[in-house]
Amino acid sequence: MELNALTAISPLDGRYRNQLHQLDEYFSEYALIKSRVIVEVEYFLFLAQKDFFSLPAAAKKHLQEVVENFSIEDAQEIKKTERITNHDVKAVEYFLKTKLDQTSADDTKEWIHFGLTSQDINNTAIPLLWKYAMEIEYLPGLLNLNRQLQLLAKEWRSVSMLARTHGQPASPTTLGKEIMVFVERIEDQVELLIQIPFSAKFGGASGNMNAHYVAFPKKDWTKLANEFVEGVLGLHRQQYTTQIEHYDHLAAHFDAIKRINNILIDFCRDIWTYVSMDYFKQKIKKGEIGSSAMPHKVNPIDFENAEGNLGMANASFEYLSSKLPVSRLQRDLTDSTTLRNIGVPFAHSILALKSIEKGLGKLVLNEPKLQQDLDNNWAVVAEAIQTILRREEYPQPYEALKELTRGNAAITKQSIHSFIDGLKIAATIKKELKRITPHNYTGIPLK
Repeated sequence: MELNALTAISPLDGRYRNQLHQLDEYFSEYALIKSRVIVEVEYFLFLAQKDFFSLPAAAKKHLQEVVENFSIEDAQEIKKTERITNHDVKAVEYFLKTKLDQTSADDTKEWIHFGLTSQDINNTAIPLLWKYAMEIEYLPGLLNLNRQLQLLAKEWRSVSMLARTHGQPASPTTLGKEIMVFVERIEDQVELLIQIPFSAKFGGASGNMNAHYVAFPKKDWTKLANEFVEGVLGLHRQQYTTQIEHYDHLAAHFDAIKRINNILIDFCRDIWTYVSMDYFKQKIKKGEIGSSAMPHKVNPIDFENAEGNLGMANASFEYLSSKLPVSRLQRDLTDSTTLRNIGVPFAHSILALKSIEKGLGKLVLNEPKLQQDLDNNWAVVAEAIQTILRREEYPQPYEALKELTRGNAAITKQSIHSFIDGLKIAATIKKELKRITPHNYTGIPLK
């Protein structure tokens, strides 16, 4: 069958293609080939700038245009060469040499890929793509979602809600504060995430720049490599490597996103539970079906889809972060095929962010239901009463409230007030206690 959205094996390239198509700029085979071309050209121009050879301005402009105008057809030409060479990076080198043959600088083409191994290209090209994907797609998407949560927290900051610990009614809270819990958790993890460098390896066949040094022993190759990777490419160069980069920082990125995904799973399950408790209704879209059998239902599918995609992402991130930093001696090839899959958990994470945003947009607060649950659980003010009685040095207040409320399903406003009336305390204290309700016993107001 011809490959299209209906015949694709992965739902990322099939069912969800319209939501994720922009990610092919970072994780497709075309994107990787283009990034390799960029690194090879930038290195070639860097060597010319450092006076290793003379490059006419016209040839420089020609190569820059090769990068700027790089097309699917160019990538296909490189893939055609790869079928002969059976080496993807060497095919890029040959492609660029043919481009130099079209200029007056064809005598400089052996400076393409000078002193390098394929991993000097892959371990700069892939981190570049990862950096762009993180900065252009992931972080803006996550921060936009967190801003949406902040706005909802502000809108709901005064909405009292029965808390539940161990699934049981507990001291009341506010809906806004419960949303802010997730806002803060995400903010904290983003702060950790952005501290992790985008690392690259650039050091020759086994990391010692052997070929560079033997050809030009008087050059400070460490300084030059640092200047190229950090100054030109904008990446962090690892100083001591084998043939490949350590992948420790990349693994740290994966683990950081995994932690964020776990926070979002926690959030999705909480919202799902609030929907099941009727704290939220969901906006109805004309023509949509909530259940194939039960016409009354509007299922919280966006939060369920998000949870599923976050789980898929984390399973892959878990493997990637544990596998990539491990390689036999100076290099084996297991990192190569593994790295080609980093877009998979990334895409599942992006899909989850979109689903959560969509789900939040459907929520309609059912405040009467929240108030009803508070009215039906007057026992939760027992903590407040016994704490004030402690302040007044009343004897054994906890035990008195325990005897009144524990296991008693019939606790009401009247029974609480009758209990207060029977206490041997000042009338002013009784008035203070009677002012406490499940609706106002919510702690420090959310700013």
